[in-house]
Amino acid sequence: MKTRSMKSDWIATARTLSEAVPFLRRYDDAIVVVKFGGHAMGDAEALASFARDIVLMRQVGVNPVIVHGGGPMINDMLAKLDIKSEFVKGKRVTDAATVEVVEMVLSGLVNKRLVQAINGEGGRAIGLSGKDANLIVCDPADPELGFVGDPVEVTPDTLLQLVRSEIIPVIAPIGTGREGETYNINGDTAAGAIAAALKADRLLLLTDVAGVKDADGKVVTELTVEHIAEMTESGVIAGGMIPKTETCVAAVKGGVRAAVILDGRAPNACLLELFTEHGAGSMIRSG
Repeated sequence: MKTRSMKSDWIATARTLSEAVPFLRRYDDAIVVVKFGGHAMGDAEALASFARDIVLMRQVGVNPVIVHGGGPMINDMLAKLDIKSEFVKGKRVTDAATVEVVEMVLSGLVNKRLVQAINGEGGRAIGLSGKDANLIVCDPADPELGFVGDPVEVTPDTLLQLVRSEIIPVIAPIGTGREGETYNINGDTAAGAIAAALKADRLLLLTDVAGVKDADGKVVTELTVEHIAEMTESGVIAGGMIPKTETCVAAVKGGVRAAVILDGRAPNACLLELFTEHGAGSMIRSG
């Protein structure tokens, strides 16, 4: 028997859908690049929830392009293979043996796990890496770090073909060098470079924090490139938030309409950011 409380829930759901209509129109046919972190990928429930959100985005007309990480899975595999890691200035040196493991884990295990999750929720996803169709060409980021690359050329033609076919690209952050080398790329950096090449409407960086915080520890919901520079110079933006905001600034300067840093641990984070008035993180625009 239908109860009054159940009817109330349905009314609330209908109201939520009605309020989302302007945002659904706003993002119709928009390209949204989403960086999905490695920690969340190790949680089956979080992975399934993310996959459902991505499928829903595609079903309502958004064109998601996914870039993923996989650091924890790489660490586990290196430990199993007894490959020791060296660090320079706090960053892992990626030698020839390590980069083989990185490619195996990211392009194989992690990439296909995410593709399978999206397809299992009714989507159509295809996995690839930055090496496919010369999507990402890299130069060495730092000679001391070995095969760690910075994207210098991004050719998005293949991604655009997939998007036009209503297929969701899922990209492992592995690139190729000018001499055919294999490079490991920071996931955020790869996502920013891809978003800029696609002139995406949005870049969403899913992290383990709620967003960029001010000096009082409160999340700042809207920022400009100038604000980011001021907050970094004053030390308000520090530590691991610096490379994330640098990625967002570079993407925005490269043609992305806006970049957002948001908490990927929050349920339905992408949907809240795109389809509600209040959003879900810190949005960075050019001005």
